[in-house]
Amino acid sequence: MTTTERLLGEARTADEQAIEVAIRRVPQFDGGEIRYRMLVGGINNRNWLISVSGHQRRYFVKVPGPGTEKFIDRAVAHQAAVNAHAMGLAPEVIHFDPSDGLEVHEFLEGYQACTNADFENPVIQEAVIDCYRRLNAGPKLDLTKTIFEMIEEHWRDAEQLGALLPHDYRWLMKQYRKAKEAFMASGLDLVPCFNDPMPGNFLVSPGKPMKIVDYEFASNNERAYELGVLLGEMFFTEQRSLELIEAYYGEIRQDIVARVWIGRALADIKWAGWAIQNRMLTDWDFDYQKYGDWKWARARSVILDPRWEWWLRSI
Repeated sequence: MTTTERLLGEARTADEQAIEVAIRRVPQFDGGEIRYRMLVGGINNRNWLISVSGHQRRYFVKVPGPGTEKFIDRAVAHQAAVNAHAMGLAPEVIHFDPSDGLEVHEFLEGYQACTNADFENPVIQEAVIDCYRRLNAGPKLDLTKTIFEMIEEHWRDAEQLGALLPHDYRWLMKQYRKAKEAFMASGLDLVPCFNDPMPGNFLVSPGKPMKIVDYEFASNNERAYELGVLLGEMFFTEQRSLELIEAYYGEIRQDIVARVWIGRALADIKWAGWAIQNRMLTDWDFDYQKYGDWKWARARSVILDPRWEWWLRSI
C-alpha cells in the first residue's frame, strides 16, 4: 500500500520536504528524474519508495524518526544489514549516512511483507527458523546489548519522562530481576541477533528465499531471547513452539525450553517499556500506551504460569 507519488520538487507536506532534502544527499541519485512516495507501515521512521529515471531498480529510503537515536545505534544497524545481505538474508545497502542514520536499500521487487496470518503457515515458520539459524551464526556485531540492558534503558527513560506505569510495576520488576539473576548465573549465549520479529520485517516472494529487513534493534544478545520474542510475537501454541525450538536447536532440553520461555516474558517487558517511552517522545498517530499495556498483560501471562519458578531454576 502506498501514498501519492511526487516528482522531486513537488513537496507539499513537511514529510515530503524532509524526503526531498534526503534524496538530494544521496550521490547515487544524481542525474536522473526522481519520483517518490511514502510507504505505509513505518512506526519509528518514515519510509519511502524512490524511482530514478535510467536506473533498472527502485530504492527504499528510510528517514529516521525524531528521538529514535535514544535507543537505536544506526551504525550497528547498518553493520547488521550489510552482514545479512552478505549472507543472502537482506537487500543490498546502497547508501548510509552515519551522521543521522539515513539509509538507502535496493527495493525488493515482487516481495511482500508478512502478516500475523502468514505466520500460521508452517512453511513461513520454518523459513524464519532457517533464517535465524543462519543470521545467529554470522559475524559478531560491534555492539553487545542484551535484553537486560534494553529493558533497563527503556524503563529508566520511561520513569524519567514521567510515563504512566502499571499498578504492579514493582512486582513485575521484581520478577524481571529474578529472571536476570538466573540468566547471569548460568551464563549468556551471545550471538548476533535481529531482536525485532515484527511480521512486516519478514518479506516473501513465490519461489524466492525469505528476506529480513529493518536491523535497527540488532545487537549481540542472548540466543534464547531471539527465539523467545519470535514465538511470543507470532502467538504460536505451546506445542508448535516446542517443535520450532527443536528445529532451531536440533534438540529439546529442559534448560533450553526454560530459557526460551522466560525470554518470551522478557520480550514483552522490553516492548512495554519501548512503547510507553515512545508515547512521551512522539505525537505520531499510534496508541503506544495501549500497546504497552497489552505487552504488560502478555508478560504477566507467562510470569503467572505455575511453571515460572521451575523455569527460573531450570536455566
